Order: sequence, then C-alpha cells, then structure tokens
Amino acid sequence: MSGTKSIVHDQEQSRFVIYVDDQEAGFAEYSQEGNVRDFNHTVVDPAFRGQGLSKPLISEALLETKEAGLKIKASCSAVAAFVEKNPDFKELLA
Repeated sequence: MSGTKSIVHDQEQSRFVIYVDDQEAGFAEYSQEGNVRDFNHTVVDPAFRGQGLSKPLISEALLETKEAGLKIKASCSAVAAFVEKNPDFKELLA
C-alpha cells in the first residue's frame, strides 16, 4: 500500500510532516536556537510503518535546513542514524 507522498514544512509547529494520500503519516520535529535546528523527535504513525517513510522525511528536512543556511543537531536517534549512513549530511552538524 503505497500512495502519493508529500512532505511539508510546518514552520508554525516546527516540524516537517510527511503525508500519504493527504493523510499525515509522520513528522520530524525540531526546536531552533539561532542558526541550529535540533531535530529531537521523529514519528511515523503505526498504520504507515514499514513503508520506508522516515528516510525521505528526514532527507527532505535536512535538505531544506541546509538550503536555509542552517546547521543541525541530531538529538533524535533516527536523525542521528540517518546522518551516520549519509555522510553528505555530516557537514550540517553544529
């Protein structure tokens, strides 16, 4: 079951949200201090687990953060593991 995926930056809620067929499937939450976004919580709804949604979600969140000229802190274990497996993002670490 794989529907249409989209990722939206919800700046008011300080999080990136992934939608599958217009349903919220998960999010990567952050807090921002100065020019550093601390990604501290990533959740994929149990109904959507096993579809590989966290990778594109985290990737898009980090790419948008990079484009904004910001650094990251990876307090969330999922984000830390993603950065570890994708060394291109290590330069973003504050």
